[in-house]
Amino acid sequence: MSKTNLHSNRPLSPHLQIYKPIPTMVMSIVHRITGCALYFGTLLVAWWLIAAATSQQQFDIVSMVYGSWIGLLVLLGYTWALIHHMIGGIRHLIWDTGRGLEKDTTTKMAWASLIASVLLTILVWVAVFALA
Repeated sequence: MSKTNLHSNRPLSPHLQIYKPIPTMVMSIVHRITGCALYFGTLLVAWWLIAAATSQQQFDIVSMVYGSWIGLLVLLGYTWALIHHMIGGIRHLIWDTGRGLEKDTTTKMAWASLIASVLLTILVWVAVFALA
């Protein structure tokens, strides 16, 4: 057999359909997605700050948008993305020290970061609505 026939059926590079999703891989992907989401969310924070500095009318418009059900859903997602990305960053910081790199530990840390981010997001929103 020629060398070209042997390699012709193989993909040029591995892709997501070849790999079985494992928690550390999924959390790595989610960490990148939340990083991108934080960029969009920061634009929303900037819009809020600019409206607050501009006029009462502009601030009322932003408050109306953020107070709608879809605005609250976006803010909930932004809160979760912020917390999840922060916890993922802490996880990477721990790995940078050379600790927690064993396979079972990384899997536990991936699940823990997901659970902690959801619980902390709920805690933040309960606290905000309790103070309001």
